[in-house]
Amino acid sequence: MFRNPKYLEWFGVITAITYSMLVALNIGQEFVGFTLLFISAISIGLWAYAGKHRGILFLQFFYAAAGIVGMLRWF
Repeated sequence: MFRNPKYLEWFGVITAITYSMLVALNIGQEFVGFTLLFISAISIGLWAYAGKHRGILFLQFFYAAAGIVGMLRWF
């Protein structure tokens, strides 16, 4: 699917870090944070799928679900 999905891995890492900081800072940006968590899960999930990292791929389904729940909760 992807020849070199390294950018997906790092994009996912950066969005996950930003998500965690937005939620931890408690500055009213929780919806944006959970949206970033969902984007991160998709990005890292695609990277994991391309690299056949099954455990990480499985974990991303739960992170994506947490992102959706968070967005619904804070909308």
